[in-house]
Amino acid sequence: MAVQLTAGAAALRLFFTEDIYLVDGEEPAAVKPFEGIQAQAQPVLTAAQPETPAASALEDARPASPIAPVTPANPITPAPSVAKLKPVITAEFKYLGKNQKNVLILVNDAQHEVSTEQGRELLRKLVKAIDLTANDFALLNYSGYKGTDFSTLSTYFSSKLVLMFGVNPAEIGLHDLPQHEISVHNTIQLVYTTNLDELAADQQGKKVLWGSLQKLK
Repeated sequence: MAVQLTAGAAALRLFFTEDIYLVDGEEPAAVKPFEGIQAQAQPVLTAAQPETPAASALEDARPASPIAPVTPANPITPAPSVAKLKPVITAEFKYLGKNQKNVLILVNDAQHEVSTEQGRELLRKLVKAIDLTANDFALLNYSGYKGTDFSTLSTYFSSKLVLMFGVNPAEIGLHDLPQHEISVHNTIQLVYTTNLDELAADQQGKKVLWGSLQKLK
């Protein structure tokens, strides 16, 4: 673009409306077009670049060693699998009666279901003497369940009274008991006597036993 200058008085008056005086001895300095006015370079705005940390700083930030797993103070032991659990075997017994009063009668005769005819007759008289019927007791022949202890038997039948005919106390895990008399074991009343067939011929034994059974009424 060509520089346009004018020195005409008429043209200058259009731009300068005030009076201008020239001082003797001074010459007006030549004014160069647009002198002193320079275009200011505008900074170029760019997206800020993330600063990359120094390699040493990154190394300092790394853990010195892998983080070890935290062990709880009271670790929980996992429950054993079902396959490792031992089955609980519940004994099943074949007995006579309905056990409605939780009275267990144990006999011990390997040759008969209950006893001989004399023994069965004696048993009928004894249970009648204490006002029991077949609905009230459970009659079990222990000869078919050797090795079963008293705790298992009394728990299974929820026994409150146990009459033992010919079953030795030591055989079922009990201490010595007096014959024909009432004893107590863990709140369960016990009467231990001889085998029914033998007892039928023992008059003195029957007399003592009869007196003890009367105390149960």
